[in-house]
Amino acid sequence: MKSTLTLAAALLLGLATGCQKEASEPTTATRPATADATAAFAYGADASWVTEMEAAGKKYYTNSGAQQDLFSILKGKGIGAIRLRVWVNPSNGWCNTADLLAKAKRARAAGLSLLIDFHYSDVWADPAHQTKPAAWAGQSTSALYKSVYDFTLNTLTTLKNNGITPEWVQVGNETNDGMLWQDGRASVSATNFQNFAYMINSGRNASKAVFPNAKVIVHIANGQDNTTARWLFDGLKANGANWDVCGFSVYPTASTWASTNTQVLANLKDMAARYGKEVMICEAGMSVADAGPCKSFLTDLITKTKSVGGLGVFYWEPEAYANWQGYTMGAFDTSGRPTVAMDAFIH
Repeated sequence: MKSTLTLAAALLLGLATGCQKEASEPTTATRPATADATAAFAYGADASWVTEMEAAGKKYYTNSGAQQDLFSILKGKGIGAIRLRVWVNPSNGWCNTADLLAKAKRARAAGLSLLIDFHYSDVWADPAHQTKPAAWAGQSTSALYKSVYDFTLNTLTTLKNNGITPEWVQVGNETNDGMLWQDGRASVSATNFQNFAYMINSGRNASKAVFPNAKVIVHIANGQDNTTARWLFDGLKANGANWDVCGFSVYPTASTWASTNTQVLANLKDMAARYGKEVMICEAGMSVADAGPCKSFLTDLITKTKSVGGLGVFYWEPEAYANWQGYTMGAFDTSGRPTVAMDAFIH
C-alpha cells in the first residue's frame, strides 16, 4: 500500500484542511435561514427530477385532486427534508448547479431541510457506473482531488451566496467500489482504495470549508449487505478518510422487505458501533404497483432506523409517475397523486 501522498496531492489536502480550519460557524446574525426542526429525524424524499418533469408537462395533485407545488404536497405528507443530486456538466442541463439552486430555493421556501448529493459525474453514478466528468477525463489522480474539492466548494458556495445552508452533504453516490473510475476504483488495488479515500477527504474538506456544521455522508447501495459495508468503510478508515454519516440505499420487493429490513437494522447497528458514525437511509423505494407493501416497508424502516439513532429515511423520487424515464418505483400514481406509500411519512 502506498504510504505517502504525491507532493501535489499533499499540497492540495493541506490547502483543503487549511480552508476547513479557517472557516468558522456563522454567527446567529449572519447564518442563512435554515429549515424547520433541522435536528429532528429527517422524513425525506429525493425530488431531483421535479424541474425536468414539470418542463415536460407533468403536474402534481393532492389526494383530493387539488393541483399544488410538489414540495407543498410532499410537506403535507410529512416530508421534512429534500435530497437533490448535482452533476458536473450534464448534457441536457438538468441537475447541474443552476438547476440544483432553483430546486433548493423552492425546498427552502417550503421550510424543508436539504441534503445535497454530489455524483462527481456528468451522468448517473452508482455501483456499476462511476464515470469521470468529460472535463476531468484526462486529469492525473492528484488533479482529480483538486477537481473534486473545487467543484464541491464552488457548488456549495453558490448555495451559500443565495442564503441556503444544507444540513447534509453527500460526497459521492452509491460508492460501493469507489468513484471516478479507474483512479478511485477501490477494488483495483490498495493504491486505488487510497485514492478513493483522498477523494472523499477532498469533498469533505470543501464541504466543511463552506458549511462547517453540515454533516458529510459517504453513501453506498444495498444497506442490507454488511459484508460490503464493512469492506468499504474499513478501507476508508484505514486510509485516513474522514466522514460523519454512513448512508445507504434500500430497494426490496414486496415479498422480501421484512427480511431485508431485519438485515438493514443489523447493519446500521454494526456501522454505528464499528465506526462511531451516525447512519442514514439516503434512498429507499419499491415498485409503485406495491403501494400497500411499500407503506409497510417504509413504516418499519423508519421505526428501525430511529431505534438506532439514525438521522432519517429518504424515498427516492416519489414524484416520478407514469413510467417516467422507465422508472417504476415512484410513489405517485398515474394521475400524479401520492399513493398510500407516502402515508408512511405522516407523523
